[in-house]
Amino acid sequence: MNNKLILSFIVMCIFLGLYFLNLSGQKSYSSKKSNLINVDKDSIQKILIQSNEEVLELVKNDTLWSISEHDTLTIKSQSINNFFDKILNLKLETTMTEKEEKWGAFNIEDSTGTHLALIDYNGNTLSYFIFGRSNSDYARCYVRTSNSPNVYLASENVMYIMTTNPNYWGEKPKEDVPSE
Repeated sequence: MNNKLILSFIVMCIFLGLYFLNLSGQKSYSSKKSNLINVDKDSIQKILIQSNEEVLELVKNDTLWSISEHDTLTIKSQSINNFFDKILNLKLETTMTEKEEKWGAFNIEDSTGTHLALIDYNGNTLSYFIFGRSNSDYARCYVRTSNSPNVYLASENVMYIMTTNPNYWGEKPKEDVPSE
C-alpha cells in the first residue's frame, strides 16, 4: 500500500511538472503589445491625413487647432480629443507580415492606405504611419511605419477618426441670436 501511495505521488509530481513546463512554454506564444506612438501630445503642431487624393491639414496655433483652407469651420474639441485619445493609446499587437509584396492584402500600400503624419513646431516629422482597413476584422486595422516593411495588427480600428472630411473635424460657428 505504501508503494502505491509513493507511486501516485511521483506520477502527480510528474504531471504538475509537465503542466508548469507547458504553461511557461505557452507564454512565448502570447502577443506582446507595444505603443504605436511615443510622442508627447504637446509637441505636435500639425497633423496631416491623406487618403487617396484627399489631404486634410490640422494646425495648432498656441492652444487652438484649426483646419487649413477651411476658415469658416471651427474645430470640434470632441473630434480632436478623440483623435489624440485613440492614436496616442493605440497598441500594436501582432506582426502580420515583414514582406513588402504582401502589403496589398492588408490595404496598406502607399496608394491604398491612409497616411498620418505628426509634425512638430520646427516642421520635423515626429511620426509617419500608413493605416489599412481589415477586411475580416472591423474592430481592428493594420498599420506600418514609413521606414519599415513590417505590417502590424492594431489593437483597435482608428480608421474612422482619420477622415479627410473637414465637416468631421469642424463645424460652422454658431451665430448669436439677438434677443428681443
